Amino acid sequence: MMALLMALNAFGIDAILPALDELAVDLGVDGNARQFVIGVYLLTAGIGSLVPGALADRFGRRPILLGAIAVYILLSVLSALAPTYDMLIAVRAAQGFFAAGIIALPPAIIRDRVGGDKMARMMSLIFVIFLMVPAVAPSIGEAILLVADWRAIFGVMAVMGLFVGAWVHFRLPESLSPENRQPIIPRTIAVNMTRALALPSVVGYVFGSALVFGALFGFINSSQQLITETFSAGDIFPMIFGICAGSMALASWSNSRIVERFGARRVSHTALFVFIAVAAAQVFFAFQPEESLWVFVPLMAINMALLGFIGSNFGAIAMNPFFAIAGAASSVHGFIRMTTAALLGGAIGYAFDGTARPLALALLASGIICLVLVLLSEKGKLFGPSDAEAGMGRG
Repeated sequence: MMALLMALNAFGIDAILPALDELAVDLGVDGNARQFVIGVYLLTAGIGSLVPGALADRFGRRPILLGAIAVYILLSVLSALAPTYDMLIAVRAAQGFFAAGIIALPPAIIRDRVGGDKMARMMSLIFVIFLMVPAVAPSIGEAILLVADWRAIFGVMAVMGLFVGAWVHFRLPESLSPENRQPIIPRTIAVNMTRALALPSVVGYVFGSALVFGALFGFINSSQQLITETFSAGDIFPMIFGICAGSMALASWSNSRIVERFGARRVSHTALFVFIAVAAAQVFFAFQPEESLWVFVPLMAINMALLGFIGSNFGAIAMNPFFAIAGAASSVHGFIRMTTAALLGGAIGYAFDGTARPLALALLASGIICLVLVLLSEKGKLFGPSDAEAGMGRG
């Protein structure tokens, strides 16, 4: 259930990718501006993440989550009906903002039940299902385009929202215990959110993951143009995107099998070093006279797989100290990650120059800066023990 909640957003982003050319022609959009259909949603989802966590800490997870799903459904329908590109962008911006609870609340619901490396394992299992959606969403979007136009993709988003919303309504119990409910007092909310970012051991993981996922968002924003224009492989775009996204799903499954044994820190720190090495290889090949698609795709798939070992583990490490204020912590962490990643990803996508160079350079730079931030959080000591070994586990 948590995976499909998060996958609603993934489907809303990735299913429309094969339709960007058709959408651009239909609504009169030029050049890289078509990417804003994706970028504006990611940005406002990050900004909106500040809101639902505080409300969920007061009123419970269920009502806020159901409200977010309802808005997602409504604005999916309005996206399908948008008469102009400016109207579509406005609706997508609103959809990202008001449906941010779909992104922010699943980690809080999970943290209500488990913590530490167990949370990392559960998040990894969720990410397996969640990441299968980006792997197949472009193919679904392509199939929809065979029988309808790009507007039908948003209609399918609304139908998916109805299905998941019904499941949540009938099957999700409230996970917030009465003693952990927080009052809606601006000062209290501000204090809780400040606490969620105040620990030096946490802040590096939040900002570090924002940077590496910003580079990933840069790939998502520019992927349709990159594969279609740079590598002249538009006819197999869904397959290529599916390979890259599927590698993340496979890595998340693998992470769920090993993280409790080796610990979230050991696994994610190792993955980060390999990420930097692969990004360096991407830079090297991107600056060759004619980079091959079959060089680009394996390297991109490997780095996306490494994000499967980084993302859920970084998130679990950052959330672990905040059992009593999990909603506020999830919101502020989501705000930092999503807004930073969306702005960075939008900049990378808009810098598309017909080559893979902007993306490759961004991947390498984000990995190096992320490593520096993690070193600061860990006071220079990497590959720390698991929570169980450190005696910090919570059942």
